[in-house]
Amino acid sequence: MAFWCQRDSYAREFTTTVVSCCPAELQTEGSNGKKEVLSGFQVVLEDTVLFPEGGGQPDDRGTINDISVLRVTRRGEQADHFTQTPLDPGSQVLVRVDWERRFDHMQQHSGQHLITAVADHLFKLKTTSWELGRFRSAIELDTPSMTAEQVAAIEQSVNEKIRDRLPVNVRELSLDDPEVEQVIKILGTEKGKKNRTNLIFLAGNRVLKWMERSHGTEKALTALLKCGAEDHVEAVKKLQNSTKILQKNNLNLLRDLAVHIAHSLRNSPDWGGVVVLHRKEGDSEFMNIIANEIGSEETLLFLTVGDEKGAGLFLLAGPPASVETLGPRVAEVLEGKGAGKKGRFQGKATKMSRRMEAQALLQDYISTQSAKE
Repeated sequence: MAFWCQRDSYAREFTTTVVSCCPAELQTEGSNGKKEVLSGFQVVLEDTVLFPEGGGQPDDRGTINDISVLRVTRRGEQADHFTQTPLDPGSQVLVRVDWERRFDHMQQHSGQHLITAVADHLFKLKTTSWELGRFRSAIELDTPSMTAEQVAAIEQSVNEKIRDRLPVNVRELSLDDPEVEQVIKILGTEKGKKNRTNLIFLAGNRVLKWMERSHGTEKALTALLKCGAEDHVEAVKKLQNSTKILQKNNLNLLRDLAVHIAHSLRNSPDWGGVVVLHRKEGDSEFMNIIANEIGSEETLLFLTVGDEKGAGLFLLAGPPASVETLGPRVAEVLEGKGAGKKGRFQGKATKMSRRMEAQALLQDYISTQSAKE
């Protein structure tokens, strides 16, 4: 049975009669990604303007007497409409389709058929399946790869056929009818399953939306990079190279600074017991260079880098037995995590504001050890 939505794809509303209405449940996926079960009713109509899922095209959304239809599925020669409000059998109802969703699906589906036919005609590439995605669609072709020239030839051919107004159904439309205006953009290919290739495309209004997003990005990049769109790639490459040079220079400076700090700490009159240092700038390598340069196993070295009141990194170095005992306790005080071996314990902390508590813990430990001796 062909439903009214198939006999007239452009019909947006339709008056029909309710045949039956039975309690039912619908399994859906909530906004949090978890599956949910909705209680409602399965409504069968004499005919429908809402397309049930099939042929690679998702089902329509719409309303029956302003009651939302959450799913439409085919069961034999009838369509089941899931609603959360019952409808009286025998009553006459007005069915309306969510036209924006429907027209988008029509464009993608028609585009798939056209690309499939052209790929087969030009290069004998057979379509094995296709997927209508939320933002883009994919056709799986029975080939391990495609050349850029093949992709370009398919795109040129399908758009020529669209401009030639080739009919897609039995209804004849005038050449200036906006409903037949469509364009297809092939974005490229991706490796598919089992030695096959996915051809990625957009059709109809999705091309316009894609162009609008791309144009917006292009304008933003033009303002940021201070150059025309044709120079964007080269400008970004230059920025990337400059960034790499700056990062390398910054790393060398940090290394030199770490060596200088290590020598200063070692030669300080306050050397011994617990030695503490915090810097806003730095990383794990910076702290390890300091610990390596100092190389003492008699003193506890407590180094931290990062936001003084927020998150950061820490390193505890010194006698292996002491570090093994104190490292996890320091991590707990700083509300962080870490690991260690051979006289080093380092990790991430979320509460650098508790550094003084960690320092007090270390000093208490040293005092207790000294008293025992």
